Amino acid sequence: MRQAKRDPEELLPLSLSVFHILVSLADQERHGYGIMKETSARTDGKVRLGPGILYGNIKRLIEDGLIETSQERPDPELDDERRRYYRLTQFGQRVVVAETRRLANLIGMARSKRLLRDLKFAGSRG
Repeated sequence: MRQAKRDPEELLPLSLSVFHILVSLADQERHGYGIMKETSARTDGKVRLGPGILYGNIKRLIEDGLIETSQERPDPELDDERRRYYRLTQFGQRVVVAETRRLANLIGMARSKRLLRDLKFAGSRG
């Protein structure tokens, strides 16, 4: 089935590890260890992707057409040629946006029940 015709909603909800992998790739291509480091840094160490979880998910994400291996390489003096770099596909971008919207909707529901009235988000109006 072509990715353009696929509905991102069919893949939701995403697992926590898959969501973090896709978010890590949203702004730039990364190799596996880079995905692990970025996720840990972004979550203040609360989410740590081990190699088994990471590479198992990467394999499935490639098979599902959400990410692909990049052929572009950084300067060889700054990189190890054995590393594989990954990037989001257009479909992967649509899926991570759909999941982000789904999660934002859940937060909105919790706020409407006054469960999060003291929690502030960057860019929110409270």
